[in-house]
Amino acid sequence: MNALLFALGLTIVVLTVSNVLFTLVLPRQPSGIERMSLVVNRTVRLAFIALSRLASTYEGKDAILAPTAPVALLVQLLFWAATLVLGFGLMLVGTTHSVPDGLLQALTALFTVGAVHVGGRPDAGIDIAVGAVWVVTVALQIAYLPAIYSSYNRREGLVSLLESRAGEPAWGPELLIRHQLVGITDTLPDLYAAWEEWAADVAESHTTYPILLLFRSPEPWLSWTIGLLAVLDAGAMHLSLAPDTAPSQARLCLRMGFTLTNRVAASLGWEVDPDPDPEGPIQLTFEEFARAVALLEDCGFPTERSAEEAWPDFRGWRVNYERVAYRLADRMTAPPAPWSGARRHLRTGVVEPRRPPQRRPAGESAVVERPSFVNPARGRHASDDTDQPGT
Repeated sequence: MNALLFALGLTIVVLTVSNVLFTLVLPRQPSGIERMSLVVNRTVRLAFIALSRLASTYEGKDAILAPTAPVALLVQLLFWAATLVLGFGLMLVGTTHSVPDGLLQALTALFTVGAVHVGGRPDAGIDIAVGAVWVVTVALQIAYLPAIYSSYNRREGLVSLLESRAGEPAWGPELLIRHQLVGITDTLPDLYAAWEEWAADVAESHTTYPILLLFRSPEPWLSWTIGLLAVLDAGAMHLSLAPDTAPSQARLCLRMGFTLTNRVAASLGWEVDPDPDPEGPIQLTFEEFARAVALLEDCGFPTERSAEEAWPDFRGWRVNYERVAYRLADRMTAPPAPWSGARRHLRTGVVEPRRPPQRRPAGESAVVERPSFVNPARGRHASDDTDQPGT
């Protein structure tokens, strides 16, 4: 019996150490034993989502959800500590002759290397192994944090820039409209190129370190998921409405963008269609697309096609990323931006970005030039008292 418990305890210790090494040291997408950490992350996330139901506003929910990632890191460390105590405790039963005494000795050895020893012959080797493994685990966790926060900072830098370029929350048509209103459409190629590189970086970091998916943006109405969706929608509209003049960087950005969404989805164990039918259905309706095209035409954005002519190409691009992007936005309880799908855990309806008035100095007095159309102010919609807001 003691031999069986020793073998079981050794197996638990080996699995725990393997999980620590694969999670903190090996830079690759989680699979096999590494997915134990994903279970811990999911459990913590669901607990915070349940807690966030107490808040009535999106800002309140975001404040409750903000600590999810740090708490998940702490719970992950405690999970490893618990499994190490269990494993080493079972290995010590042969000398303590009692499972509770073995667990107690393993627990104290984890922090003080053998402060408690109950009967039987001493087993200093296991006591030292417990303390050594725990010290190495904590050291690796500490070394792991700078890599996480470095990736987080790189992700959020470009997302913050969208606040003035695409609104808050970000929306694809709004990005094109604002660039046209202030005459900076010549910067769009650089924006698409920057987001292509950003998507490649996030695809690597967020599949290697899944805990990053739980880190929210510093501001409630900013979100990397919504920002990416806005840039992809802007690029898809640009290519479909003006195929001859749209920059080639938009196509490259789209390709890398839906590669990112598919890789993140695969790391979460979701089923992904790598080659969807370009004529397949999407949730966004033609009527919604046509209204956005009308807004672009009203502000003078150069187009070569009508909404009807551009729709097949736009749908062909969006089918590559819409389903996964909507699911990610819902999973992360991202801001309810236009064209971003429903949120199961929000009662607030779709919130459109507010556009500040254009102000230009004229002599000694300032003249305020307002655009001919203004998006609705942020606030609750008629569907606010439902749990399934519209898209």
